[in-house]
Amino acid sequence: MRLSVIIPTLNEGEVIAGLLNTLQPLRAAGCELILVDGGSTDSTCEQAASLVDCLVFSSPGRARQMNLGAVEARGEWLWFLHADSGLLAKPGDYLAAILASRSGWGRCDIQLDDPGAIYRVIGRMMNWRSRLTGIATGDQGLFIRRELFGEVGRYADIPLMEDVELCRRLRRVQQPTAVSHRLQTSARRWQRHGVWRTLFLMWRLRLAYFLGVDPQRLATVYRQCSSPTRGS
Repeated sequence: MRLSVIIPTLNEGEVIAGLLNTLQPLRAAGCELILVDGGSTDSTCEQAASLVDCLVFSSPGRARQMNLGAVEARGEWLWFLHADSGLLAKPGDYLAAILASRSGWGRCDIQLDDPGAIYRVIGRMMNWRSRLTGIATGDQGLFIRRELFGEVGRYADIPLMEDVELCRRLRRVQQPTAVSHRLQTSARRWQRHGVWRTLFLMWRLRLAYFLGVDPQRLATVYRQCSSPTRGS
């Protein structure tokens, strides 16, 4: 099997069917979809049951859920997607780009789902940041060879910055591939809490993490600016 798509969820009933329906051509192409639910109390699991190859139940925690999904995966490549992600190209285009990667890991460029100018700027800033630093976040659709994922030690079981921490380890081994096919991600956090407040908080959290602040403390602050419909 070439690719396993792993999606962690917690109360994502508003968006999960849209993503999974979009991904169905990958199943037809011989890939597998794995959803790891962290204890949803809405309709997430009911909507997903017929649209995935493997539905796994876990205690909540994005890193823990993605690691469990990787254990279940059979694909040569692992592609970690957020439930509120959207594909802006054909599913087969992403598959081809991942399989053609010259590196053992990489990520996609993104754009936010709000067409406003400030949101376009935010998306470009996120893409430029990743190109300059070799660090990506989970909403950029990290993909990793399963063998390499095991070699570097998988996601650290921390409540925040698990994607940044993994990228730092991966970057010591290989530089990432940047796939030109973009993913769409939700702007709901910025819309709810305000663009500048959210940007300031994100940069403050990242700086604090690089200075060694405990991710558990950072997660407490992060929840103050959490997405309005998302628990994962």
